[in-house]
Amino acid sequence: MLERIRLLFAEAVDMKLETLHNSEMTIEIAYIAPLCEEKKISDFIIVPFTREAYPFQKQLDTNPDYVRVEDVAKWQDLLLRGNVLIEANRAIYSLEVTRIISIENPQTQVESAIQGPQLALSENINISLNLVRSMYPSPELSVEEHTIGSLSKTPVFALYDQRRVDPSVLENVRSKLTTINVEMLQAAGDLEKLLVGKRKHLFPTLLITERPDRITKALSKGKIVILLKGNMFAIILPATFFDFMHAMEDDYDAYWMTRFLIFLRYASIVLTITLPALYISVVSYNPELFRVQLAFSIAGSRSAVPYPSFVEVFIMLFMIETLIEASIRLPRYIGSTATTVGGLILGQAAQQAGLVSSIMIIVTSVVAISNFVIPVNSLSFAVRFLKYPLILVSIFFGISGVAVGMFVYLTYLCNLRSFGKPYMRIFGKLRPLEGDVGQVKLK
Repeated sequence: MLERIRLLFAEAVDMKLETLHNSEMTIEIAYIAPLCEEKKISDFIIVPFTREAYPFQKQLDTNPDYVRVEDVAKWQDLLLRGNVLIEANRAIYSLEVTRIISIENPQTQVESAIQGPQLALSENINISLNLVRSMYPSPELSVEEHTIGSLSKTPVFALYDQRRVDPSVLENVRSKLTTINVEMLQAAGDLEKLLVGKRKHLFPTLLITERPDRITKALSKGKIVILLKGNMFAIILPATFFDFMHAMEDDYDAYWMTRFLIFLRYASIVLTITLPALYISVVSYNPELFRVQLAFSIAGSRSAVPYPSFVEVFIMLFMIETLIEASIRLPRYIGSTATTVGGLILGQAAQQAGLVSSIMIIVTSVVAISNFVIPVNSLSFAVRFLKYPLILVSIFFGISGVAVGMFVYLTYLCNLRSFGKPYMRIFGKLRPLEGDVGQVKLK
């Protein structure tokens, strides 16, 4: 065994190959040191073998943790997954001794909540499964394992409730997971792109989350959850637009307070998409929509600006986008301070220099703040893009162009599907049409 493994891992200096002897027998062991917990190797192999209090061969035959390996082709994969191989009496056994490096109880970093659970998923798949199982203690919860990536060989787990899941969606997910052909899979974002395919959507159609409570809520609704080993984010599918606008604290707060916050989110998303385009439309085409005093105030604030309104809109939006990107890329301890100070200084200096009007600074601030109200980041990033096509339309067609653009967006949303389910579904139970998982009808 050792000679074959030396040929397989000729350049691997971290490969440990050892031969052990006692009065009863001789064994050979092989393992990759950084991937294995050497204390487990000592406790389960070396110490029992050297003490001879209990026949080691009998331990190999009776303990279910020692799995006999008949196929030589599996040796390499087992070693790379953190197993130790044991040769005893011309038989090969494997023992899982994987070293797990992770935070035991990670806290939520992306989707924060005041009253809800503070624990997040872990990069250790066993801890993530423990959290989901403990919060969803149902015997109907099924877990299927797939392996994706010819090089990474990433374990992927699909979780669903057998009684609640849609069979057509489940079959669609299984077929996609088994047909994915890539070399490396390292993050939930990679898997999301592979599941969606080559279609270029404006809106995210799969929900990525780190919260176990959101996952268990999705399981109770018949959705499918996909977990990746080494990644603390899960994918929920199918997803609707309203799932992205739903914060978990909506389930914990008082009824009317929750409805007010939901209204606030939808009003904010409309503002962040339409406000820059409406500013250009009203200032350049339809100033009569304002009262006379407000129209004079806006015209006075723009008296020192030497170019059309759409130019100052692009200047301010460019500044906001760069500040948002800087806040993401900068180190955590200086990111918020640097971007806040930079935004204040740039905005005040641009207004005093006559590059933009004071009204435009207010519009830009409202757009930026409204965008941050969206609970799920993937939708927030998509909404950041949506305002630019409306700005281009408003330059040439004014308010009528903005209205037509919003109608196009709504039509696109109503036509969008997430694994065969309507993206804008509000009412009705769904049943897939026979022979076509991409179409649905209402019962």
